Amino acid sequence: MSPTVERAGVSDAQYFRNFTRVDSVEKTAQGLSAELHGERLRVDVVRADVVRFAISRGGVFDEYPSHAVCVDPLAAAVPFTVEETTGDDGRVVRLRTSGLVVTVGMAPFRLDVHRPDGSPVAVGADGAYAILNDAFVIRRRCRGADAIYGLGEKTGPLNRRGRDYSLWNVDVLDPRASGEFAAARAQTDPRADPTSTEFDPYYVSIPFFYHLDAASGTMAGSFVDNPYRARYDFSGPEQYSIRFDGGQYVEYVFAGPRMPDILAAYTWLTGRIAIPPVWSLGYQQCRWFAYRQADVEALAHRHRQEQIPCDGLWLDIEHMDGYRVFTWDPQRFPDPAAMLSRLADAGYRLVTIVDPGIKHDPGYRVFDEAVEADLLCRTEGGGVFVGQVWPGDTAFPDFTLPETRTWWGQLTAEQVRSGVSGIWNDMNEPATGAIDPQAMLFGRGRHSHARFHNQYALLMAMATVEGMRTAAPDRRPFVLSRAGSPGIQRYAANWMGDNLSRWDHLAMSMPMAAGLGLSGQAFVGADVGGFMGDTNPELFLRWMQYGVLTPFCRNHSAIQHVDQYAWSFGPVMANLVREAVRLRYRLIPYLYAAFVEASRTGAPVQRPLVFDHQDDPLARDVDDEYLFGPDLLVAPVLAAGMTDRRVYLPAGTWVDWYDGTVLSGPGFVTAATPMDRIPLYARGGAVIPMWPHAPEHADGYQPRSTELHVVVPAGDGTHTSVLVEDDGTTIAAEGGAVRRTVFTLTRTGRVVTVHARTSGDGYPEFVREAFVLVIRGAHPHEVRVDGVDHRVTGARVRFTNHGGDFDATFTV
Repeated sequence: MSPTVERAGVSDAQYFRNFTRVDSVEKTAQGLSAELHGERLRVDVVRADVVRFAISRGGVFDEYPSHAVCVDPLAAAVPFTVEETTGDDGRVVRLRTSGLVVTVGMAPFRLDVHRPDGSPVAVGADGAYAILNDAFVIRRRCRGADAIYGLGEKTGPLNRRGRDYSLWNVDVLDPRASGEFAAARAQTDPRADPTSTEFDPYYVSIPFFYHLDAASGTMAGSFVDNPYRARYDFSGPEQYSIRFDGGQYVEYVFAGPRMPDILAAYTWLTGRIAIPPVWSLGYQQCRWFAYRQADVEALAHRHRQEQIPCDGLWLDIEHMDGYRVFTWDPQRFPDPAAMLSRLADAGYRLVTIVDPGIKHDPGYRVFDEAVEADLLCRTEGGGVFVGQVWPGDTAFPDFTLPETRTWWGQLTAEQVRSGVSGIWNDMNEPATGAIDPQAMLFGRGRHSHARFHNQYALLMAMATVEGMRTAAPDRRPFVLSRAGSPGIQRYAANWMGDNLSRWDHLAMSMPMAAGLGLSGQAFVGADVGGFMGDTNPELFLRWMQYGVLTPFCRNHSAIQHVDQYAWSFGPVMANLVREAVRLRYRLIPYLYAAFVEASRTGAPVQRPLVFDHQDDPLARDVDDEYLFGPDLLVAPVLAAGMTDRRVYLPAGTWVDWYDGTVLSGPGFVTAATPMDRIPLYARGGAVIPMWPHAPEHADGYQPRSTELHVVVPAGDGTHTSVLVEDDGTTIAAEGGAVRRTVFTLTRTGRVVTVHARTSGDGYPEFVREAFVLVIRGAHPHEVRVDGVDHRVTGARVRFTNHGGDFDATFTV
């Protein structure tokens, strides 16, 4: 058996030493403290439905195990009681809140959590906690029919049951980084191939997951606040195990029982996305290519000429001077300031790539400053760690140091002041090329590589956002990151790394995005069209039709492959791509409201059906369709030549977006997939806000009217939808400069009412004068708005509204 397998925690499991007894337990202000095997166990009540477990090492607790948690979890005083009993299970101590019951078994030691009704949350298996040197393992019971979700960016099915996973950020397509994990698998195992849709691990590691109990339909959650390398094994028939190679056991257990509530609690702990600038929700054009300044401006002009909406143009590594970060190639970009100014005048935002690697080059300002201030990662011998990436000899900033983050922020601020609008953090796993990263130490040599490897991208994003806020304190920052760990959502969006121009990679991105969304990262997307390899017209079109209905929409491809611009495959395909992009732009009011909701509750923008339909057994394993926001169901085309596909509709009314057919769920339908569209359905009861037409860019766009697509449900009920209007660029909305309208649609018999209630102080750029109701799923003749009857013409009713409340009623 190879050392890599042994390191993965397979062959050495027999050597772990189990904790078998508790010597004493006492009540504390936050919960319980117990003595066991020379170590201490703490049980802290965080909320009525959340408890934290921690076990010391060497009798000492690590009070700050990572940068994941951004609140004081023990700030609230939560009522709880403690009782001790002796019964068939021996002597036990129980801690009770209104939402959970923690049971500490004394001999043998066990640590279980149930809800007050007795339903299981987290029940220990034999050898529930064990250690071996710096590593520890926890084991819990899990039925074969149960489902597991989460863990961030993972390949394979959304339901993680039946597989094992590693948590270690990896530059997947670099065999020097991924080779260790590939070698640990049999050659016939698809997980041995980094280009497969099963390879593991990937770029983002999030040790947070949900456990769905198949018998009851309830969910529980687990977040281990530990940044070290880990292995989660859900392949056992009756239990799962979690192993970390270092650090301390600190786990937050969420009693649920509903998935949205668990995610809200997790993102309360680790933070939620900031409301993004609206331009970042538009179409983004990117390519790794040796552009010249004139090429970039020509690309901008071509999008306007082709009438393809676009907000963002991106520059990959070739724009730099010898791959030196924070520089421009003076030959290719002789006057970047003028270029940036002209692009801004044309409605474009420019995003530049910034890798962490600094060219080891005395005389290069960035390197010299870092050396002088001792801001670079060191080795055990005290020297500067040197890797091999794009610049050749490469040093790496030690982002664990606050002074490094401040310095990096200053460099970023200079970039932003020059006119750059967004920063793209790549290679931040960190990727070190041919050099093993383990020799890279942190904290000026005090901390191992393992402690901060998975946190490196988070710390880099922190520094980047700090700089952007320094340069433009009133403007919303935008950062895109390849790697990440818990909390990355506070600072950056994530794209799903270097994918391939293949149909299976298109399909893979759906459960992968859903897994990230369920793990707190709502701002996600895949490289549309595929990054590596040559795409083809049909694959590109179908990926664009899908990609425009994802949170982050960027067309990105690699150098030396075929062009995949929106117009690259001729006028027929360009027309179809244009219509897809225009649909995204018209839906931006709906999409923006979903992002605002994510900033408030953590709810994903691209979400699996199980998030909203947890009680539906058929929805639990659906991987090939998803909800875009709360009320649009998207079913992409997944293979060449597909003329129809099966779509599962969960409970409720669903209206075909294109032909208006009213359908009822739960159940399956066969949907046609002509080349001009993919299946799209609107939930009955929803009010979908849309712009009346697609502007050429979203940045700064303020419409005179907004359409409200009212989707009539087939049966009685009430549904709530939201429209959020603000300037889209600044943080003024945080201070109340916003119009927030909540629509409550109620159907009672044949009568449908829409009540709109508005809050917020408004904002200077607001110019809307009217709403246009567009009725879907029914054909009323009249709509009464605030007591005035309006004739319905072509399913549409226009009425004056300058940002106030209204009430609309019609009969179907």
